[in-house]
Amino acid sequence: MPAAPASTSRTKTSRASAPSLDDDVRASLDSALDDLAAGATVWSHLTLSQRVAVLDSLHATVSAVADEWATTASGSKQLEPGHPLSGEEWLSGPYATIVSLAAYRETLQRLVTGKNPLAGIATEPAPGDRLRAQVFPTTAVDGMLLSGYTGELWFTPGTTDAEIRRSAGLGQLQPAVSGGVGLVLGAGNVTSIPVLDVLYELLAHNRVVILKVNPTQDALVPVYERALAPLIEPGFLRIVRGGGDVGAFLTQDERVAHVHITGAAPTFDAIVWGPSRGAPTVKAATTRRRRENRPLLTKPITAELGGVSPIIVVPGEWSDADLAYHAEHIATMRLQNSGHNCIAGQVVIISQDWSQRDDFLDALERAFRDAPSRPVWYPRSDEKLAAAAAHFPAAAWCADNTRVLVVSESDDEQRALETTEYFAPVLGVVELPGNGQEFFDAAVRHSNENLTGTLGANVLIDPITQAALGDAFERAIADLRYGTVAINAWTAFGFLTPTLSWGGFPGATLHDVESGIGIVHNAFLLDHIERSVVRGPFRPFPRSFDPRSLVASRGRSFSVLPKPPWFVTSRTAASVSEGFTRFRIDGSWAGLAATLVQALRA
Repeated sequence: MPAAPASTSRTKTSRASAPSLDDDVRASLDSALDDLAAGATVWSHLTLSQRVAVLDSLHATVSAVADEWATTASGSKQLEPGHPLSGEEWLSGPYATIVSLAAYRETLQRLVTGKNPLAGIATEPAPGDRLRAQVFPTTAVDGMLLSGYTGELWFTPGTTDAEIRRSAGLGQLQPAVSGGVGLVLGAGNVTSIPVLDVLYELLAHNRVVILKVNPTQDALVPVYERALAPLIEPGFLRIVRGGGDVGAFLTQDERVAHVHITGAAPTFDAIVWGPSRGAPTVKAATTRRRRENRPLLTKPITAELGGVSPIIVVPGEWSDADLAYHAEHIATMRLQNSGHNCIAGQVVIISQDWSQRDDFLDALERAFRDAPSRPVWYPRSDEKLAAAAAHFPAAAWCADNTRVLVVSESDDEQRALETTEYFAPVLGVVELPGNGQEFFDAAVRHSNENLTGTLGANVLIDPITQAALGDAFERAIADLRYGTVAINAWTAFGFLTPTLSWGGFPGATLHDVESGIGIVHNAFLLDHIERSVVRGPFRPFPRSFDPRSLVASRGRSFSVLPKPPWFVTSRTAASVSEGFTRFRIDGSWAGLAATLVQALRA
């Protein structure tokens, strides 16, 4: 999706107005940007076949450091060696990178042979004059490893199949046209994000990249440098460290053509409009620029930002095992990475009229309380937890006061839950009246109108209830204004699936950025994308073999996957996640067989 321009003009920034930096730091940044200017020319002269070779080299170098990557990331998050939750760092680091490289390679290879990236993938109607395409699974291996999960891209209303296919390939349709130098301001919470953002800049937009690593990832810089050596050596990438002063300098440098940030809306606003903290004169200048629509940043910017993600629980007839499983599912949505995820579920929306309301809340409280303890490691998390303690004075805390489950009892509490992205282990429950479609429609409206952000929404619904709702269910999904919607899955599955898109719902602006502008990942390099929709099994194996549900879902609810390895309650998450990654590296079926045995013990 094309970047939204910050301004119609591209005014050069004078050195006098650049942020103050140490002379050695400035010289290092100058050198990096000069290298990239030359590297941009080299990149524009590479053929598509040569770019495929670069991706092959990256697969080798990332594979070579995968173990060190996962180990270093676990240590940076204060997990002891061998901790069961270290599996998160395998999946969200080297695994996510390796599967993305493979997916991008397939797209480029198709273009090399004259095929359309979507060759063999059909589009079909979706509600609201939309088309959609199922882009996961695309291989038998995907279908086997992640049985029962599918992923769709939904395109903007009115877009035709011909338009989708004509633009498929984005920057790789004109590889000789350089996009210049892009700045990626890397995320600090998930270790694959900076790498995946770099790949998207290169392949979707033909931009070489200067990556400023978030200080929380400093320990990984040596790993990144070896993993990404095939990009660094020819001048397609430079990696730099530093704080906000380095980021500010780079955003204003005239050699940077485009900025991409993964972070929080206040950081985005500070880049675009100026700081909102500090001396009254500084804040007044920022306010004046906003009012007069004179952004401080005069070059295009894209962003992936966070928000408050809903988990809509549609009432139905659930067994005790269903209640326990999805309670653990929701606990995972909040507690994975200790809640330091832009896509962490934060507000559970349930029906106050559901006959199983009390049983569900009991199961959720147990799962949230009993999930494995871990450090709350992200900077300023103590401030976020203190804010939660102030917002919810009567709430019951657990895990040594590092996590809290709040069943809102006042408008003020509900407002705090729905408008504050805690980025910490804070989970809230909001109740609405109704059952069936009445409840679901109300929950969709409530999410759209009351919750901050548009990055992702989760929906849990049993197959029989979903079948009873029929087409009205799909229409309600279309009404959810979120960049990724996950049905009986967590939206993070969309993040890990490279053929899906990742980003906020279209329509954000510089004045109201919501969860960001533009998308990333999108390995088929498609335009006109509105959202991704993920569908997962309501029940894991062997309970997925439920005759009534299979009939109601026409077989789509069946899965041979037991408890997914990303569940925080999976006993074998570390070994299974590592095993999945090693299979993506070496393709060893013997190794995969041993991994699947471990998966059955989850």
